Amino acid sequence: MAYKISDSCVACGTCIDECPVEAISAGDIYCIDPSKCIDCGTCAGVCPSEAIAPEA
Repeated sequence: MAYKISDSCVACGTCIDECPVEAISAGDIYCIDPSKCIDCGTCAGVCPSEAIAPEA
């Protein structure tokens, strides 16, 4: 199950550098490509605004 970025995202860029499969793309609110996400949770662990969580 892929992770998802919520509206709480402040586009700080911390998660992009941590993703081992480059599944995160930049924007006003960042986006995770579910077809690339390997469900490692690294992005959620480094997100300072706690905007990343497993998709329900």
